[in-house]
Amino acid sequence: MDDSGEGDAEIRKEADFDEEDQVNGDSGNETISPSAWNGKLSLGKVVGIAAGSAVAGIIVLVLLLLIIRKRRKIAAQTKTRDLQTAPTSNDITSTTTDNFSQGIPSYPSSKIDHERGMTSTYFGAHVFSYDELEQATNNFHPSKELGDGGYGTVYYDGRPIVVKRLYKNSLKHVEQFITEIEILTKLQHQNLVTLYGCTSRHSRELLLVYEYIPNGTMVDHLHGRNLNSGLLCWPVRLSIAVKIAEAPAFLHTSDVIHRYVKTNNILLENNFRVKVADFGLSRLFPTDVTHVSTAPQGTPGYVDPEYYQCYKLTDKSDVFSFGVVLIELISSLEAVDTNRHMHDINFATMAVNKIQNQALSELVDQSLGFERDYAVRSMVTSVAELAFRCLQDREIRLSMQEVVQVLKGI
Repeated sequence: MDDSGEGDAEIRKEADFDEEDQVNGDSGNETISPSAWNGKLSLGKVVGIAAGSAVAGIIVLVLLLLIIRKRRKIAAQTKTRDLQTAPTSNDITSTTTDNFSQGIPSYPSSKIDHERGMTSTYFGAHVFSYDELEQATNNFHPSKELGDGGYGTVYYDGRPIVVKRLYKNSLKHVEQFITEIEILTKLQHQNLVTLYGCTSRHSRELLLVYEYIPNGTMVDHLHGRNLNSGLLCWPVRLSIAVKIAEAPAFLHTSDVIHRYVKTNNILLENNFRVKVADFGLSRLFPTDVTHVSTAPQGTPGYVDPEYYQCYKLTDKSDVFSFGVVLIELISSLEAVDTNRHMHDINFATMAVNKIQNQALSELVDQSLGFERDYAVRSMVTSVAELAFRCLQDREIRLSMQEVVQVLKGI
């Protein structure tokens, strides 16, 4: 408004200056008649009035534009508040998330990621702030560590959730973070771990929040802290094998390859129900292609050798990895053990050789009753034969759906 007023003054001053020039021009002693003088005054008044009207019009126009802009800004702010406070499908799911345990309070900061102004969901996953998860893990204190995976450390603080902190030195940690969220928010299955939420991908660190599975991993029971529990009898192991197989079979029907099937990623509930975890390496597998060309990733001992050699990933790569898991279930041996004889370090090759040479008894965990119980011996032999078929060349391997059917038949 002040600028407009100054412009008006300048225009008026300029108009006055023009009139003065007309009166005291360079015409020397030229005499002006009264009638001509009156005409010049009238012309000056007209020019002044016109200029003043133009300036006034401009000022009115500017005021109108400012009023319209302000009203639009107020309307946009009102709409944003309405969207943030209106009940949505996420509010319904977040109610379930808040109630899945008494351990997760309803944090106000969960609604908006204040670090970057992100909304309360990411690919449909509930977004937690970094600060609240940092607090939940006591600043990621070592005493809260539940275990280490290939791509992150898992923390547990007594509540039925775990927080996975992705390693910063992983070159593809952002891609793995997004992949895991996208898959677990779209695909739900009784044998897949449940994802409760995550931080924003713009957070200072990438964190994933999962359900807590209390009975550890298969590794804990086969080779680790629960080794001597005596709970993994043969019927339990066979049941576990069926449930593990159902997870990648379900993924394959949804055009997803897990690519990381191994005993360390198989979680066990107290009733030994299975939850397959760790989907950071998983890949979408379009139905109109025979393979996906990608650099081999995974744990040595579980990686399909044809995938490793030819860089061609298919759903049969998961079948090979599952075959290795089956051998672990019947042998209680580690898939990767450099202390074995050099000819037996390659676990799959060792198992195939023993099965081919009718030396299965040298491979089987004798605590399962293989020698003394005919029914157990028959079932273990059938599972070993199935594992043998899973470890063959890709062209003659079964599909995961066929593997499930064979296991259920056993």
